[in-house]
Amino acid sequence: QVQLVESWGGLVQPGGSLRLSCVVSRFIFSIYQMGWYREIRGKQRESVALITSAGVTNYADSVKGRFTISKDNALNTVYLQMNSLKPEDTAVYYCNAWNVRTTTGYWGQGTQVTVSS
Repeated sequence: QVQLVESWGGLVQPGGSLRLSCVVSRFIFSIYQMGWYREIRGKQRESVALITSAGVTNYADSVKGRFTISKDNALNTVYLQMNSLKPEDTAVYYCNAWNVRTTTGYWGQGTQVTVSS
């Protein structure tokens, strides 16, 4: 089993920044793709940013140039740096670990991000 624990969501003003963290219970980055997803109220969960085991990143068009996904192997942690936040970024953000080979994965419990003045 793998546990993912997100943290450092919160309330921020438009134009502000937050950095989300996802701590993973054991080292899986060499075989798992890591990702951040979000669920906006009333909408389906959507992919925000992905990082492969090789470190290749991919972003949703809505966050390109504003969000950056990264990982620290030594700390078993994945980050999502969010800059120039907009009210439409308000959502619950979830960390995901996905084994592309076995098509199995894990989710964190989510962390609320609210962008409002």
